Amino acid sequence: MKLIIGLGNPGKQYAHTRHNIGFDVVDALADKWGAPLNQMKFNGMYATVHRPEGKVMLLKPLTYMNLSGECVRPMMDYFDIVEEDIIVIYDDLDLETGKLRLRQKGSAGGHNGIKSLIQHLGTQEFNRIRVGVSRPPAGMKVADYVLSKFSKDEEPVVEDAIKKSCDAVELALSKKFLDVMNVFNGA
Repeated sequence: MKLIIGLGNPGKQYAHTRHNIGFDVVDALADKWGAPLNQMKFNGMYATVHRPEGKVMLLKPLTYMNLSGECVRPMMDYFDIVEEDIIVIYDDLDLETGKLRLRQKGSAGGHNGIKSLIQHLGTQEFNRIRVGVSRPPAGMKVADYVLSKFSKDEEPVVEDAIKKSCDAVELALSKKFLDVMNVFNGA
C-alpha cells in the first residue's frame, strides 16, 4: 500500500494557508478519487482507495505540523507501510510560489513537520513533493507568513501547483519516484 501524506495544521483558521498546501493536495486527490477522508486513527484523518495500481491511503495528520511524525509512524506501523511507499507533500519557503521540487531524501531544511517525520521514522530517506510558497516579504515573521493565505494573484499559480502535485502522485503510483522526479523537476 502507498501512503500519501499531506502536512498541515487542523482547524478552520489554518485552512488554505501557505503551511497547509499539503492538506490542500490531499483534499484535491480525495475529491478527484471520490474518497472522502472520513476515517480517524492515531490522530490522523484518512481514506483508503482501491486504485488500478493498488491500494492507496490518503492521510492528513491532525497533530499540528510540528508533531506530524506522531501520527505518521503509528499509521505506517499499523498498516505495515515502509518508507519507500510514502510520499510527503508540504510547503517550501525556498521555492517560488507554485514551483514543485520532488526529492527522495534530504534534511528537514528548517521545516518542523519534516523534522518531526525524520525523528519518528529514523531516516531522511522518504519521497517528498515540496510545493513552493516563496519567502516572506522583508520585515514579516516567517510564522506569520506561512500561516497567511495566498493573495488573489497567487491563487491561480497555487491551483496549478496543487493539480501538478496530484498528477505527480498519480504517476508515482505506477512509476519509480526517480522517473516522476525527472518529469516534474524539469517542469
